[in-house]
Amino acid sequence: MFEHRTDRLILRSWRRGDADAFEAACNTPAVTRFTGGLQTRAQIEAAAERMRQCEADHGYCFWVVERRADSTFLGFCGLKRLNADGAPDIMRDAPEIGWRLREDGWGQGYAKEAAVAALGLAFNRFGLEAVYAITLTGNAASWGLMRRLGMTARPELDFDMPVHGRHVTYRIRRNEWTG
Repeated sequence: MFEHRTDRLILRSWRRGDADAFEAACNTPAVTRFTGGLQTRAQIEAAAERMRQCEADHGYCFWVVERRADSTFLGFCGLKRLNADGAPDIMRDAPEIGWRLREDGWGQGYAKEAAVAALGLAFNRFGLEAVYAITLTGNAASWGLMRRLGMTARPELDFDMPVHGRHVTYRIRRNEWTG
C-alpha cells in the first residue's frame, strides 16, 4: 500500500470502502461541474477499481488525498495514463496528473500541495520524463493551478472530447520541474 505524506496531507492507495467517502465528498454538482456531472454509485465503484488497477499496473494512480490533522477524505490527486477520448495520439498513455477535491477544501492550497507531491513523485520516484494535464477550457481554477505548478500550455495538443467538450493541454518535463 502506497502512502506519501506532505505537511498537511496524506496521498495513499485506494482501500475498500473509499468509494463511500469519495461519493460523499466529491459527487456534488459543484465538484463534478467540469468532470461530466454527478455519477451513479456503479460509476463511482468502477472509478475506484480503475484507480486500484492503475496503481497495480504502473505503481501510481490518482491517489486518495486525506487531511493529516483529522483524516478527512478530501478527494484525489496523482498520476495515471492519459486515455481521454479524442486526445491526440502523441498523448495516448502518457502520464497525466489530475486532482479532484471536495468543495469545502477549495481555496486552502490542498490541490497545489498534493499536485506538487505528485509531480515530485512522478520525476523522482517513477522516473517519468514528462507529465501532461488536461481540463475543460472553462475550468480556470484547474488550468490556473497547472500554470502555478510550472506547467506550460500546449495549445497544439488541445482537443475536443466527445460529450465533454474542448480541453486544454498543459505539460511539464522533468528538466523543467523545480519542485
